[in-house]
Amino acid sequence: MTEELDDRIAAAAEWEALLGEIRTVEGLEEFLRPPRLEALKPGAEGPVVMLNVGRERCDALVVSDDGVRALELPGLTRAEVNEEALGYLRTVHGLERAQAEVSSLRRKLLEGVAAPDDLHAYQDAQRALAGLRLTTEASLRGTLGRLWDRVTGPVLAHLRPVPRSDGTLPRLWWCPTGQLALLPLHAAGHHGEPGRSVLDTVVSSYTPSLRALRLARERSAPEGGRMLLVAMTRTPGQAPLPNVASEQALLQELFGESGCTVLDESKALGERVLAELRTHQYAHFSCHGTQNLNEPSRAGLLFADGMLSVTDLLAARPETDLAFLSACKTATGGVWLSDEMITLAAALHHAGCRHVIATLWSVYDPAAAFVSDHVYRELKRDGGLDTDAAAHALHSAVVRLRDRHPDRPSVWIPFTHTGP
Repeated sequence: MTEELDDRIAAAAEWEALLGEIRTVEGLEEFLRPPRLEALKPGAEGPVVMLNVGRERCDALVVSDDGVRALELPGLTRAEVNEEALGYLRTVHGLERAQAEVSSLRRKLLEGVAAPDDLHAYQDAQRALAGLRLTTEASLRGTLGRLWDRVTGPVLAHLRPVPRSDGTLPRLWWCPTGQLALLPLHAAGHHGEPGRSVLDTVVSSYTPSLRALRLARERSAPEGGRMLLVAMTRTPGQAPLPNVASEQALLQELFGESGCTVLDESKALGERVLAELRTHQYAHFSCHGTQNLNEPSRAGLLFADGMLSVTDLLAARPETDLAFLSACKTATGGVWLSDEMITLAAALHHAGCRHVIATLWSVYDPAAAFVSDHVYRELKRDGGLDTDAAAHALHSAVVRLRDRHPDRPSVWIPFTHTGP
């Protein structure tokens, strides 16, 4: 035992000596050291709000150029956050299941492969879905209101953000932990009451960590101005996506035939997509996505030959300037590993994509098409996209959707931006 202990002590001393030698090399002075706070400050663009859900208390750590301020959230407990998150997930997944059942029965009827009782089942499912939509919208409004009262409202009351001279709202980055990472903080509020919603106060983005945000800001955008479009109107075992054609027409109009590489059903194979990601500045995915709340690394995008997973994307290290995931459930992480923020959006961001626009759950096809059209037309500049305006462009699109559908938060809640 003594000999083993001596070996451990010697190995530790050798390790420390080696680290000391490495840190004498220019550029490696901070090798394996925690980053200094000065290096992680978000800069003048806006504060980062790190939300901690603890056993004893919950806090918002506001990180800005002035330093770090701790703001206690006395109306919030871990038990309440867990209950809110699970209720929210049950609500949206219940709606997704009902919509999938209606879509499946409708597809059978249109394809002429329905059983004798399927027509009645389809009519019953439609009626059930109509009622479920009403209760879902009411539940979502309750979630948004409680998030405002207990989380985002107190934070914004403390920060008192002020619009710029041109009327532009200031930026803010949310970095949630625990089950808060599953909830739509960017859409929290009592919508319809002036000054009581996040959307009317700041332009929100998410970041998995302060380090990820810093690296994204330092990363230089690739050049070339080419767009990769993965267009899956039909995917085996999934409902058709009829508005994929309109998104394809939009991107080919903006980038031209030569500036837009299209991978449709037959060409959209996992390895091909990964290879093309490395050579394009922008990427747009019009396809189905899936998630696994218990094992979030098994979430992925669905193509003709199967699923391209979170793990695959992290290993590929794509370095696109903007990835637009017009797909379902691409920004939702796991229940058990929610602190790790393992989502498709976070995976692409960590892997090298500076800006990622994604969705929290299955989105309505017309809403996805509207957001795509609005965002790209807002960002389009000569020779490419002004991706630094991505968060503002998405915010503008979501506000328009909300104003058109104020009583249907399921239409406009899902869209999120991750990045600088």
